[in-house]
Amino acid sequence: METDIRYYRRRACEEMSAASRAVTPAARDRRLHLVNLYLDHLKALDAPAPFDERDVAEMRRPAARSAFAWRGSPAKSASA
Repeated sequence: METDIRYYRRRACEEMSAASRAVTPAARDRRLHLVNLYLDHLKALDAPAPFDERDVAEMRRPAARSAFAWRGSPAKSASA
């Protein structure tokens, strides 16, 4: 059986990965909200976070890794 700490660490990492792949800012914000919930659970258990708070702050920036910002996007190259 998986421990609480291992579960919260795994879920925080999964949600952070999903946030990095999010297409819209709203989707990224929803994923980051879940990351923060899992980090709060880890903090309550006195367990270390799987990544720095800087990583979460980096993801909160508006232009952070949006799929729409990809240079090879067909929509962008069609208008060029």
